[in-house]
Amino acid sequence: MNTTQRAALIRAYGDASAVELAEIAKPEAGQGQVLVRVRAAGINGIDWKVREGYVRDAFPLQFPAVLGVEMAGIVEAVGPGVTRFQIGDRVMGPVGGLGAYAQFVAVNEAILSRTPQQLDDVHAAAVPLAAVAAWQSLHHAGPIRPGQRVLIHGAAGGLGGYAVQFAKRAGAEVFATAAAADADYVRGLGADHVIDYRTQRFEDIAREIDLVLDYVGGEVLERSWQVLTSTGAIVGTTSPEILARTPAGRRGLWFINQPDAALLERLAAEVANGTLIAKLSEVVGFDELPAAIERNRTKPHSGKTVVDFSR
Repeated sequence: MNTTQRAALIRAYGDASAVELAEIAKPEAGQGQVLVRVRAAGINGIDWKVREGYVRDAFPLQFPAVLGVEMAGIVEAVGPGVTRFQIGDRVMGPVGGLGAYAQFVAVNEAILSRTPQQLDDVHAAAVPLAAVAAWQSLHHAGPIRPGQRVLIHGAAGGLGGYAVQFAKRAGAEVFATAAAADADYVRGLGADHVIDYRTQRFEDIAREIDLVLDYVGGEVLERSWQVLTSTGAIVGTTSPEILARTPAGRRGLWFINQPDAALLERLAAEVANGTLIAKLSEVVGFDELPAAIERNRTKPHSGKTVVDFSR
């Protein structure tokens, strides 16, 4: 019986060269856990932020640390007390921390969902983090009411694409920043106003905004305070320091998504039946993982990148 597995890990914080493909021990399923044979995993901005130590205060690591936060695969073994799944079940979800970029990962069964029959593993791996985080971040500052004005930064990305759809469904007037090449895609998701962030200043177009969803961070956050109504809020997913950078009298909220297996199951079913659009920008093989994580940092893209373990 093979007791080792391949994984993409870091032994210290660093640049693209810090990600190493290595042989490590294969985990076992503990109490309430299932051992999942990973078939595909989603690549996210959090990967390079963890790699570089950008979020070390929010997410302290023990090295070596296997990267990756979401995956789809098949249950290989079940630990004591497991009741929801059995060997052979197809599952998808977050891993409850890091560890998805490995051939096997032990995951608490409570945070996993069944993969819809119509959804292949590559497409399933792109859903768990972005879809749930987009839904939760949209509602993080309070209920969305019809007619409210929502500004979504990074609207063509994995998170933003879902958020545009959810905000439009809630009856909001949706302003979205994206590259010109992605304007038609974002408009097709339901955005009422698409702003080319390279040639237009969003603050000249988006006014009296009730909610800003900041999936970009940096100077975009600083420029966004001026577009809010007096009661408006910014929900940030990229800048843990948003609380310290919120001006007096303004409302800024730092968002960290929480696993929600029931919500994921519902959203995955919508992706499977086509009522929720989930775009893949790129599918790569396992050996391409370090380079794909770096591309996520350096090249704007629409949709999600997924690593297919069968490649």
